Amino acid sequence: MVAVEAHKSKMTQAREESLHGLVARLDIPVSDISILDCAFTHTSYANEHKSKHINHNQRLEFLGDAVLDLIIGEYLFKTYPDMAEGDLTKIKAATVCEDSLASVSRSLQLGQYLLLGHGERASGGNNRNSILADTFESLIGAIYISTDYQTAMNFVLKHLITYIKQALEGKRGKDYKTLLQEYVQRDGDKHTVYRLLSESGPDHAKTFHMVVEINGVTYEAGSGKSKKIAEQHAAQLTLEKLMAK
Repeated sequence: MVAVEAHKSKMTQAREESLHGLVARLDIPVSDISILDCAFTHTSYANEHKSKHINHNQRLEFLGDAVLDLIIGEYLFKTYPDMAEGDLTKIKAATVCEDSLASVSRSLQLGQYLLLGHGERASGGNNRNSILADTFESLIGAIYISTDYQTAMNFVLKHLITYIKQALEGKRGKDYKTLLQEYVQRDGDKHTVYRLLSESGPDHAKTFHMVVEINGVTYEAGSGKSKKIAEQHAAQLTLEKLMAK
């Protein structure tokens, strides 16, 4: 077992009980609750409490991202021995994309365990795709570093197997910008543009916020680790809203 980083903060009894409840609900054999406390601590919260020297979840996110990539890659490699490298890459990318990971986080209600700065919480950070996707990766990192690879693999496949199947069926990793353009042009030519609303976070971990404008009318805004991801998110939300009318 790899040594676990200390969180360097004293949890309240309510916080500790909440995380123990998460462990029981998700059936994960993590005995050191402090590593989960770290996994659910966003940089914005740590920055607002610098005097307490709180460890945030970016290192666990980095580790979880690598472990997740290996688990899905290994599963696809062993399960589909005749699949070409290009198809393996495509299916893996569609499975571990921000949209999929955020969806899993929502289904597991991970957002309610997040410690966020006042600004992030006020702007709905605990339901933002980019933050939820990062949180799922942080949780994977925490499980891996405090247990072992097999345990992390079992957890990942349990919660992502449906998304793998959807990716294989072409239902994941869609180009929402193209789908939106095709949808709005059914009634004639429409001019669709994506405008940068704002950027947040440090230079090495920025989050971009983009909004869709169709014929000068502003629609939904999306966020992501890059402008392209944020545009896809904005297009997805706009398409869902238009189709719901």
